Amino acid sequence: MDLRNIAIIAHVDHGKTTLVDELLKQSGAFRENQAVAERAMDSNDIERERGITILAKATSVEWKGTRINIVDTPGHADFGGEVERILSMVDGVVLLVDAAEGPMPQTKFVTAKALALGLRPIVVLNKVDKPDAEPDRALNEVFDLFANLGADDDQLDFPHLYASGRSGWADATLDGPRKGLDALFKLVVNHVPAPRQIKRQGEDFRMLATTLGADPFIGRILTGRVESGRLKTGATVQAISRIGQKIEQFRVSKILAFRGLGQQEIPEAIAGDIVTLAGMSKATVSDTIAALAVDTPLPAQPIDPPTISVTFGINDSPLAGRDGKKVQSRVIRERLMKEAESNVAIKVTDTPGGDAFEVAGRGELQMGVLIENMRREGFELSISRPQVLLREQDGVTLEPIEEVTIDVDDEYSGAVIEKITGARKGELVEMKPAGTGKTRIIAHVPSRGLIGYHGEFLTDTRGTGVLNRVFHDWAPHKGAIEGRRAGVLISMEAGEAVAYALWNLEERGKMFIGPQEKVYQGMIIGEHARENDLEVNPLKGKKLTNVRASGTDEAVRLTPATIFSLEQAIAYINDDELVEVTPNAIRLRKRHLDPHERKRAARAAV
Repeated sequence: MDLRNIAIIAHVDHGKTTLVDELLKQSGAFRENQAVAERAMDSNDIERERGITILAKATSVEWKGTRINIVDTPGHADFGGEVERILSMVDGVVLLVDAAEGPMPQTKFVTAKALALGLRPIVVLNKVDKPDAEPDRALNEVFDLFANLGADDDQLDFPHLYASGRSGWADATLDGPRKGLDALFKLVVNHVPAPRQIKRQGEDFRMLATTLGADPFIGRILTGRVESGRLKTGATVQAISRIGQKIEQFRVSKILAFRGLGQQEIPEAIAGDIVTLAGMSKATVSDTIAALAVDTPLPAQPIDPPTISVTFGINDSPLAGRDGKKVQSRVIRERLMKEAESNVAIKVTDTPGGDAFEVAGRGELQMGVLIENMRREGFELSISRPQVLLREQDGVTLEPIEEVTIDVDDEYSGAVIEKITGARKGELVEMKPAGTGKTRIIAHVPSRGLIGYHGEFLTDTRGTGVLNRVFHDWAPHKGAIEGRRAGVLISMEAGEAVAYALWNLEERGKMFIGPQEKVYQGMIIGEHARENDLEVNPLKGKKLTNVRASGTDEAVRLTPATIFSLEQAIAYINDDELVEVTPNAIRLRKRHLDPHERKRAARAAV
């Protein structure tokens, strides 16, 4: 059977996963009456809730005698480590571009990676049936993007299709019949080369591991493309690290291949196919699985370095251990090390005390997803404010700069530019109209300046703005960036908050908690209207007297409390504060709960 390996790449929310669903349906991967969830490829709970793809996933369809292995990749820059590894496993890419938005920052990121590997993209202009779609403009912008990224003549001569993934059609022309995805299937088979590895079936077996997983029945599993040779179930192979060290020798207990949405056991893997192996105990991502006669590893794709770090510590608040079962530092360390093993974009290091761990990654979203997964697994954690990672070069301190693309209504563009170029030390690169009444702003902003900005941005644009960011470059340190201006309201007592006390505190600032919520000394319960922190008593009830007057016992009317999401809480806190994360609660607290310790720490920091 003929074989093709392709990846579907695009900016977040340009329709990758929906298009893959349609390819599966139209190739007969589902039965007519089979119940399949919308966005079947987004299997993870958090992916479904947020409507984003986090983990790259492979599937396989058959079309007129050709097997097409398809990899659905994430669109967020925070999960770029996934994209980079996957692209080394395929022979072609389908680049999806929203016909209304045109190429966006993540389009640029994934396309640059694909072009650098010599892949020739197929461009699909998706969502052409949207009322504000401008497919011709989007196509010209894609060509300009390719040229700016240094594409060669073959890559610039790319084929393109007009499509609507949701409606399930793709055509070579805008006024085509709009029935089915046959034009896309045909283009993939004709344009994407068959894996060159097929010609190397007579050589020794070699495979580069690109993703790591775990199966409850068969244990540790590694997925990758077979670079040369053949492998049968039961054969003995070895794992070699990137630097050529032999890690282990093991017997292959199972070989699985992607068939539709599931995986099927096959007796033999051949060069060119994407398969999953079981049987290893130590081998991991970027290792080479090879026959015993092989002694040199396959080259692994270098991964962009992390740009931010967050400290994960044990939860030592007075309410610790009430929600979660996994609270010891040893258990937290094991879980983080396991994550770093499968996710090459994350690095974990121990801190001197041993109760906390420094976790470095690509961005706040990636960290938020990891913390959310851990809290759902029953962990309790205390999380610090994200810190940007700096590097020294020739005696100069460099910091990561991100390219920010903002689509905003014209009336809010002034406020956005003022915030980005003023306090956040950004540089305006380009400003142009983006459809009726909208402006597109492109700026280079230090990563430090973007921590915690997204919530403020949504407030400034009344929830209508769209902000996208992608790592741009390292640049000399831009100096101090102003953090949160307001102080916080700190509980001075432990117990359950009283509505009457909260009502009296409303004139001091906005509340983060409601009545009957458990509080403790040192917990942050609200934002102070002034710049200093203020200790308050949220337990102070109304003093009862034997005098009754009209209106004395009226019900207290409270302003609804501000509820933070996990990412908002992490971005809100200052360096002397922590976020307490448990399976059922997200609380803000001071690092030192005792007021005397806080004063000592503040004096020591000056």
